[in-house]
Amino acid sequence: MRHITVGVLGFQGAIEEHVYITRKALSEAGLDGEVKVVRKRGELEKLDGLIIPGGESTVIGGMMEHGGIMDYLRQTRGEFPVFGTCAGLIVLSRKVRDRVLGETNQPTAGILGVTVERNFFGRQGDSFEVDLEIPVIGGLFRGVFIRAPVIVDADSEVEVLCRLNGKIVAVRQKKVLATAFHPELTDDARMHIFFIKKIIG
Repeated sequence: MRHITVGVLGFQGAIEEHVYITRKALSEAGLDGEVKVVRKRGELEKLDGLIIPGGESTVIGGMMEHGGIMDYLRQTRGEFPVFGTCAGLIVLSRKVRDRVLGETNQPTAGILGVTVERNFFGRQGDSFEVDLEIPVIGGLFRGVFIRAPVIVDADSEVEVLCRLNGKIVAVRQKKVLATAFHPELTDDARMHIFFIKKIIG
């Protein structure tokens, strides 16, 4: 059994929650592995996969751009395993727009062939939880939506994993997994197990 090293990008968001649920996922899947918080491009080359938490997408994207992490992801063209949640989805996307501002022109990796609309479900006070049907992980999963984006357009090679009221909220393309919701804010490790087992492999 090979040793798996999963990194959690440590700029913003529910970093410790991602570390906890990823360790739980490794344990539940019976895999040998470790989880590290990373902030530098050089650290990515030692990882088997990277998780990008939520937060403020323009801030996270700017720090990724400044540190060369965005360029690293662009060069991998979706062949390096990455899991983005909420803002993590946004910074992986090809195009981002805001329902008030229009196209944002913020830095993104562009390795996920989708167009995302930021804050689609409203602001912090509009946060909500709902049961989502996600067949690839075996059925219902509690989705936590906080200032969440939505995918408004996806290329044909993007696999849609979940919709909410007809809107796309989880996708996979090559070795990139992304959700509009926050699976790390539940105690259910199935999305992280899916990332580790099916995408890191």
